[in-house]
Amino acid sequence: MRSPAAGSPLKAVLWDMDGTIVDTEPYWIAAEHALVEAHGGTWSHDQAMQLVGQSLTFSAGLLQQAGVQLEIREIIDSLTARVISSVQQQVPWRPGARELLEELHLAGVRCALVTMSEGPLAREVVSSLPRPYFEVLVTGDTVTRGKPHPEAYLTAVELLQESDPDLGIHHCVALEDSVPGVAAAVASGVATVAVPHIVPLPDDGSYALWDSLSGRSMAELEALLLRTDATEPATTSAGDSRG
Repeated sequence: MRSPAAGSPLKAVLWDMDGTIVDTEPYWIAAEHALVEAHGGTWSHDQAMQLVGQSLTFSAGLLQQAGVQLEIREIIDSLTARVISSVQQQVPWRPGARELLEELHLAGVRCALVTMSEGPLAREVVSSLPRPYFEVLVTGDTVTRGKPHPEAYLTAVELLQESDPDLGIHHCVALEDSVPGVAAAVASGVATVAVPHIVPLPDDGSYALWDSLSGRSMAELEALLLRTDATEPATTSAGDSRG
């Protein structure tokens, strides 16, 4: 990996995982169905859609309401174990994600994973990649407030700043696929690209909307930052603060 080109505004890309790098949402939904049905309940498509991109604690609470008679921690552990087992059988990569990761790596752009999945699943996915693309992992079990709160994104920027104090929010782009994830990234002040997958996203002007990462490039992320810098005051620090 070489250093980023002099003058490039892009120093880091902050990646959501579920639905952005890997298409694990069907695995999560299957795990939810199995767990609810094991407790004598039913789980609808609409209920499953409410959990896309949410924190696992929030998701576990809704599963309790659906009749799962387990503690929050037990629900999270059960769902995560099922999804890890599925990923170990087949990693469902999203189109264009690995190619963009490779381009950023070769260009010296740092990457952070910002996911509401917990560490064991995140590490399983990261270990399946051909290179150590991710310098920082922020997972659902390392923050106190999950998406849509911006804490996870602000934490990622702060961790990146430890080895580069000059890196600021205005040097970063977030890649997200869900409503809570996009809300978290936008609230953090990071320039955000929404790549909707399971749930449609409105084009409200607060983020760039792409239909896929396939064929997308580092140059397009740089252009997004340049446009953002031209229209908004620069922020130089992270400030105070599944998918």
